[in-house]
Amino acid sequence: MRPTEAEACELLRAIARQPVDSGRICGLAQQVSNWEAVADLATRHRVESMVYLSLMAAGASVPPAVEARLRADYERNALHNLVNAAELVAVLGEFNREGIEAIPFKGVVLGASVYGNPMARHGGDIDFLIRWKDVPRAAALLVARGYTWKALTHADGTPATDYDHEYTFFRAADGVVLELRWQFDLVYARFVREIGLEWAWPHRRTAVLAGAEVPDLGREVALIVLCMHGSFHTWSQLVWICDVGQLLAASPELNWNLVMRDAKRLGLWPSLALGVLLAHRVCGAEVPRPILRRLERVSSARRLAQHFGDNLFATPGVGPASRVPYNVQLLDMRDRLRLLFSGEILRPNEKDRAVVSLPKWLDGLYYLIRPFRVLRDRSAR
Repeated sequence: MRPTEAEACELLRAIARQPVDSGRICGLAQQVSNWEAVADLATRHRVESMVYLSLMAAGASVPPAVEARLRADYERNALHNLVNAAELVAVLGEFNREGIEAIPFKGVVLGASVYGNPMARHGGDIDFLIRWKDVPRAAALLVARGYTWKALTHADGTPATDYDHEYTFFRAADGVVLELRWQFDLVYARFVREIGLEWAWPHRRTAVLAGAEVPDLGREVALIVLCMHGSFHTWSQLVWICDVGQLLAASPELNWNLVMRDAKRLGLWPSLALGVLLAHRVCGAEVPRPILRRLERVSSARRLAQHFGDNLFATPGVGPASRVPYNVQLLDMRDRLRLLFSGEILRPNEKDRAVVSLPKWLDGLYYLIRPFRVLRDRSAR
């Protein structure tokens, strides 16, 4: 990493930390020699708005051209979020009139409820949690609002999408993208287990968005969802770590017993541990000492948090070199056993075929070769 990039990384790390240290931000800003690297890094990690607001609030000295770029990015994101907020409130109103229960999550609602400012977080899609039985009616309402979508179903009438858990709608008139999701999936390489979303409904709360009260995930549920989401995307962007850090900073009353109970029951204990430890490491998120010690006992999460924290800007989204795949490291013991006894782990792959080339009619022999190849690889550690 070049020195100018290191300066930019250090400044972004300071901006991500809670509580905000304006003096440190100003001091690091004075050391920056390449402000374009700061702006580029902020864009890459989708924290442009946070960087702009933090620098302005701290009174940091920023070159006029870069300040103009950051301000333009902030205003563009603010406009996007205003459109999303207005549309989210309008769609919720139509859902309510039709008796369709829905909970928005991430996006502008997260900005309003956790960041305290819907414009402070990078805008994305509008995401709704919704029950599958309500999807046809909800889809019809969205089509009537000018959205287009491609509805696919299996022969038995169940949804068929890229992930079998969401539909994406797009409105060409203003570019708004809206997604309906009816379940959470624990989806990793060669392993799929539905965890549903019914566990999220009893704990929902409300947030104020664009002057209206809207449903919001309970903080305990939101923490688990954010840790699962960031883990699924290998924590490749700073914004996902900041989401967890901001939620923890905004939730001193968090019911940790409920969080840990649900995470363990859902098989998301390693993902929760990784997300919280990473937010503690990168954002300085405060975690009660007894809880922190319990999370640190998850050795795979502790190692991964250190790796992703150290390499966030150098090699974002790249897991550590390990004989155990990253996806498997995030499975709890029950799911590791399910994976083992499912037979998937014994299925030959390209590494097995690289050991020896066999004609197609002898392909079954790779099932005998695989155990020896795996043992050899592990003995070479």
